[in-house]
Amino acid sequence: MVNRGGAVFLDRDGTIVEDPGFLHEPEKVKLLPGAAAAIRRLNAANYRVLIVTNQSGIARGDYTVDDYEAVQRRLGELLAAHGARIDGAYFCPHHPQLSGPCDCRKPGLKLFREAAEAFDIDFSRSWWVGDRLSDVQPARLLGGQGILVVTGEGNLHQGQARALGVMVVADLAAAVQEILTTA
Repeated sequence: MVNRGGAVFLDRDGTIVEDPGFLHEPEKVKLLPGAAAAIRRLNAANYRVLIVTNQSGIARGDYTVDDYEAVQRRLGELLAAHGARIDGAYFCPHHPQLSGPCDCRKPGLKLFREAAEAFDIDFSRSWWVGDRLSDVQPARLLGGQGILVVTGEGNLHQGQARALGVMVVADLAAAVQEILTTA
């Protein structure tokens, strides 16, 4: 199957990598089992693979934008070692209680719209995959499909996700299998 115009928007922590909480040290980046192979499958199917992540630790002062970028570089290295790549990454550095409301914090749509403009993405052919409801809620608002993975925090949200009609699967590999067989 070859995709035309669609993207897969992935959350990072708890979806692609282990989530130790406020990940900001490159040496602590650990891919979840099967994540690199799943992303490689999306690359082969010509999906744009994009990370959209909330990074409130920046607003909290727990780490800096440079720390975030160092983690992203390490993630890129780990994926490249498995023949996989991320086409773009977008992050919200805000926290509503500390920096006020913003349009970029998921489930806000600003970062997704920026990605769509940069990569000429058709939302109706796109997927949202993450371990929190805020990761997959934009799919409904933008006309795509969401999949909740039960890695990371996903196990805590699967009942709500199912009640909203969101598909729930074990992990990123299972999500990609659904995407490639459904699309």
